[in-house]
Amino acid sequence: MAKQPATPETRSVRLLKVGEQVRHVISELLMRQEVHDDVLTAHSVSVTEVRMSPDLRHAAVYVKPLLGADEELVLKALRTHTAFFQKEVAGRLRLKYAAKIRFMADESFDVASKIDALLADPKVARDLDQD
Repeated sequence: MAKQPATPETRSVRLLKVGEQVRHVISELLMRQEVHDDVLTAHSVSVTEVRMSPDLRHAAVYVKPLLGADEELVLKALRTHTAFFQKEVAGRLRLKYAAKIRFMADESFDVASKIDALLADPKVARDLDQD
């Protein structure tokens, strides 16, 4: 039997708490510009979500630059400094294992925009108004 994908409802409270702590640490590092990189200094980056693996050894960090500008460039800069982020997160959270961090683009805003566009379509709006 295949294992069901983890959703926020099925993940443990501990995973969610640790993920939120990792998100706060990375956000603070970016906000205070503790990463010495010209690309990261020039862009405002939002850390939207961190998903931890069940053993807390891996963290998928979802990021989005402000207004989605230069997303690939920002991701490349973040990935270049992954070791720095891992060291800082491990030092500040004092977990048993230092989580391996993977930076990924957050596509949820794009999906939400597509849904809004579909709902704004006159054909769909006409169907919704019939109720």
